[in-house]
Amino acid sequence: MNTETAPVVLRLNALTFPMAAEEREILAASGARIVEIEGADDAEILAHGRDCDALMVISAYVHGSVIRELSRCKMISRLGAGVDKIAVDEATRRGIIVTNLPDFCTDEVADHTMALLLSAARQLKCFESAMRQGRQPHDLPHMHRLSVQTLGIIGFGRIGRAVAARAIAFGMRILTVDPQLTGQEADRAGVKAVDLDTLLAESDYVCLLCPLMASTRGMLSLREFRKMKPSAVLVNTARGELVDEADLVTALRQHVIRYAALDVFASINVFTPGGFPTDHPLFSLENVQLTPHVAAYSQEAHINSRVPGAQAVVDVLSGRWPRHPVNPEVAPWFPLSRQ
Repeated sequence: MNTETAPVVLRLNALTFPMAAEEREILAASGARIVEIEGADDAEILAHGRDCDALMVISAYVHGSVIRELSRCKMISRLGAGVDKIAVDEATRRGIIVTNLPDFCTDEVADHTMALLLSAARQLKCFESAMRQGRQPHDLPHMHRLSVQTLGIIGFGRIGRAVAARAIAFGMRILTVDPQLTGQEADRAGVKAVDLDTLLAESDYVCLLCPLMASTRGMLSLREFRKMKPSAVLVNTARGELVDEADLVTALRQHVIRYAALDVFASINVFTPGGFPTDHPLFSLENVQLTPHVAAYSQEAHINSRVPGAQAVVDVLSGRWPRHPVNPEVAPWFPLSRQ
């Protein structure tokens, strides 16, 4: 294919998340010309992508002001599950398909969520510190077997269900909040559907596993933390912006809740090239465990995001409807077969 007529695929996050060989091969086989940039800001994306036919993104923002300037773009492929950093509504208005990979890391995030929960339950951070100081702890407050504890899961999608199945194996009682969950479905999953206030009041562990939307942004603030048990633990492997981070710091400092285990953050960009500053107040607290947004990581998940994400691009550029459209109601501005 003539390089002047070949479709252009703009691949963002090429520095923080370099392209996999398998990803590159799928795109190259279609004859596409690949442009690789980080896409750290709108200006960089537009400087290289105004005429792109498809855009692939992992962690960069794709704002509506950018999408309006993508004159030839047919699709945006999110190499991951959440699309809160993509202006999906604007893409839909412009006839651009947005795809994601809703199940590429279900097991990984569920495993990581349980790992953080177990670490908090067994107080591994405290005990490792004691071990390194040559101390044998004798006072063990808040140590309980999991089979007498209650887990509250906010968001009962694929990952929420996977966490529930793991927690049930430990004998935990499970409460959940999800507007899409029916009582019958909850019964089949072995969980109890409740309202948010009930979940907060009765849970020993609260896991955030819901998507970030206008209705969920900042859903846990000091008001909600005060409804939780003073011995409660917050585990967040979903999105940092679900929590008012300043209020969480206050709640941990004042022991409104006992502990937090966090893999996601509202004001710490763990994807900053070259590393990120560690001056956020969370770093000064002993009653918090932090991991740098790695819950979705595994060698298997890496391939399961890159290969189908690239294939979605090839499908659309070849005139075929992709497997996982986020905006299935979109009216593409270009010919596309649903067969």
